[in-house]
Amino acid sequence: MLGIKRLGLLAALVLVGVAPAAAAQAAAQPSTQDTQYLQAVHQVNLFEITAGDLAQQKGQNQGVKDLGAMFKTDHTQLDQTVQQTASQLNVELPNEPSADQQAVLDKLNNASGAEFDRLWVTSQLAGHVQAIQATQTEISQGSEQSVVQLAQTALPTLQAHYDELVQLANQLGIPVPQTSASGTPSPGGTGTESPGGTGTESPAPGGTTESPAPGGGTTETPAPSES
Repeated sequence: MLGIKRLGLLAALVLVGVAPAAAAQAAAQPSTQDTQYLQAVHQVNLFEITAGDLAQQKGQNQGVKDLGAMFKTDHTQLDQTVQQTASQLNVELPNEPSADQQAVLDKLNNASGAEFDRLWVTSQLAGHVQAIQATQTEISQGSEQSVVQLAQTALPTLQAHYDELVQLANQLGIPVPQTSASGTPSPGGTGTESPGGTGTESPAPGGTTESPAPGGGTTETPAPSES
């Protein structure tokens, strides 16, 4: 009888210990900011991989072809980390780019020659500004360390892509934002030549900017939030 009572007490103690553990596990779920960033950057990667293929197939300028190949490689590698992190955190990722990103891909599919090159560079400039802003937001506002770390790793690559795009845009005479995505003057200061500075907003992969902007509100314009 005494043994049964002891077993009952042990069972009660075990249950008391399990309850806080379960609660802690539930509390460990990623925040909305972290979840939306993983989903958004995954869609950016899907878009970039497809756009990179198109650049290699349809680009008239060799620089467009070369950047397309580089972007595809870099975003494929980045997405492997995104998928691993999302899997560990039980975050479900979209299966395709956003509707706005798909609309840009459709435009690229229908364009050719110099028109394709111009549309590709323009949309890439706007898309990378938005992706950088979203990544900076995750770094400053994210709470899940693995997602913040992913954003910190992605930021230099995104910035390098943007800098390459600015140089190519200048060579092709395509307007670029007045400041770079990091809030610093564009290479060579030539970014100030663009009329209006917002010529990239229409074909932006994010379009309305809600897709690549986890947490919302930080990417309402294609211009960097911290200028």
